[in-house]
Amino acid sequence: MYQPPSRKRTKKAVTTPDLVPIMDGFFIIIFFLLMSATFTKLIEIASDVPIISDSTPPENKDKPLALTIKILPEKIQVLTGVPSALVKEFGKIAEEYDTFQLHEFLVNLKVSNQKEKTVILEPIANIEYEQLVKIMDTVRMLLSTDPAFYKKDKDNIDVRDDALFDNIIFGNIQG
Repeated sequence: MYQPPSRKRTKKAVTTPDLVPIMDGFFIIIFFLLMSATFTKLIEIASDVPIISDSTPPENKDKPLALTIKILPEKIQVLTGVPSALVKEFGKIAEEYDTFQLHEFLVNLKVSNQKEKTVILEPIANIEYEQLVKIMDTVRMLLSTDPAFYKKDKDNIDVRDDALFDNIIFGNIQG
């Protein structure tokens, strides 16, 4: 026996939500995110990572300088040698690290170690980015009043070295 379908069983037409306003919202959000990303400066410091090797180092008569600079909250310590031995400390002057005295000391150290190019920075303290860059510039750059240092190029010609210690390695990146 045939029964006509009741109103309860008849299917209503499925209505889909209007996605146009949602898509418009996403496009507007993406536009503003892209615009804000162009005005934001990202700052990064490129650095080498110290590598521990299992191979034996080549026999060298000269002991390495192994210059290490520890940046503590109240002072900067300069250490040299393996194992590290404290050579000099530089305090703060008016809430700023004494980079002038540090530079003078490093220039005098460079006079006796002219082939050395590497310095290990260990910022123990949470210091501001500007202070870290100032210390890095102090370690890296030679001033016009500093003595001239010369190195041999591939043709065995003396060329003026324009950097103090230009290979900067961060010692405690995770610390």
